[in-house]
Amino acid sequence: MVLNYIWIAFFAIAFVVALVRLVCFGDTEVFPSIINSTFDSSKTAFEISLGLTGVLSLWLGIMKIGELGGVVNWLSRLLSPLFCKLFPDIPKGHPVTGSIFMNLAANMLGLDNAATPLGLKAMEGLQRLNPQKDTASNPMIMFLVLNTSGLTLIPISIMVYRAQLGAAQPTDVFVPILLATFFSTLAGIIAVSIYQRINLLNRTILLFLGGASLFIAAIIYFFSTLPREQINVYSTTVANVLLFFIIVGFIFAGVRRKVNVYDAFIEGAKEGFSTAVRIIPYLVAILVGIGVFRASGAMDYLIQGIAALVDRCGMNSDFVGALPTALMKPLSGSGARGLMVDAMSTYGADSFVGRLSCVFQGATDTTFYILAVYFGSVGVVRTRHAVSCGLLADLAGVIAAIFICYLFFN
Repeated sequence: MVLNYIWIAFFAIAFVVALVRLVCFGDTEVFPSIINSTFDSSKTAFEISLGLTGVLSLWLGIMKIGELGGVVNWLSRLLSPLFCKLFPDIPKGHPVTGSIFMNLAANMLGLDNAATPLGLKAMEGLQRLNPQKDTASNPMIMFLVLNTSGLTLIPISIMVYRAQLGAAQPTDVFVPILLATFFSTLAGIIAVSIYQRINLLNRTILLFLGGASLFIAAIIYFFSTLPREQINVYSTTVANVLLFFIIVGFIFAGVRRKVNVYDAFIEGAKEGFSTAVRIIPYLVAILVGIGVFRASGAMDYLIQGIAALVDRCGMNSDFVGALPTALMKPLSGSGARGLMVDAMSTYGADSFVGRLSCVFQGATDTTFYILAVYFGSVGVVRTRHAVSCGLLADLAGVIAAIFICYLFFN
């Protein structure tokens, strides 16, 4: 229902802004731009879905081997104490907790291509537990907010873009991104817990959050001891070694249980095509709405309004130049990436705006894209508090990114 209102708002705001530009300023190009954006966005949505087909088939096939090989059940038992607290509606030791962990681990390592099919697999498991098939369950919302908060330990792609655009130290945003995304995830967990009345003040969750904080501190310390030129090499290598280790580990687990791993892979991979086809309408809807909003100029006016408000309040407005990336990230990952590159190209990769735009890009995830794809894959239309909690996590990440970048770079 919330997505319905947001989608209508995109078109309503875009129409009003475009009409004002046409009538008041004689801008005859605005409506052709909007119409062109609908075709371009529809094409992009189909291409994304088509591109996901192979990756979905690969990882759903690997996950099927993991299920039959007992790996997913083992992960479920291992994570059961924590997940029983964060996901109280999931039966203890249920296999879906293993799928959830695999998805979150892929996200943390920056393995986007692996994270999406693993997330869709987890959503299918959660839907089987869902008593109201058209309405988001509590575990679904917690799972999606953990995704949209964008917890990332190794922001490989951002550091690569910085290197390509001539940054003197491409890795100098590593620690700020790690801190900002941690605060975003923490805010998301707290927001969902308040809505769902989950008690976070218990030993299991406090130990987990404390352990996660120590783990992040250890990563920060380790990378701070490395020469700048080696950080990209180490982070890329670790991520890919872990990914290949997962694939090989799943296969060996299947062999150990005398599973026909080839047939198991084919059985799981067949689900990839049907899943990719299922999400096309949802992707077309959300990307067309975002494209119309951008093409009308509404996004530009929003940024200008924020800049004027900040100046009127007498605050430091250095961060405003990077805000387009922050505002676009919940709507479109590729759009935010383009705005990040544009900010670095315009202001300089080592400028405050250039660095802040990179931290914005890494601090959160594409909230509306994730909600549209994940809910769309299982036919959920009533999202309840998923959007509000996801956007609260995004807001926390943006605010944290601004303060952290002022601390590190200004």
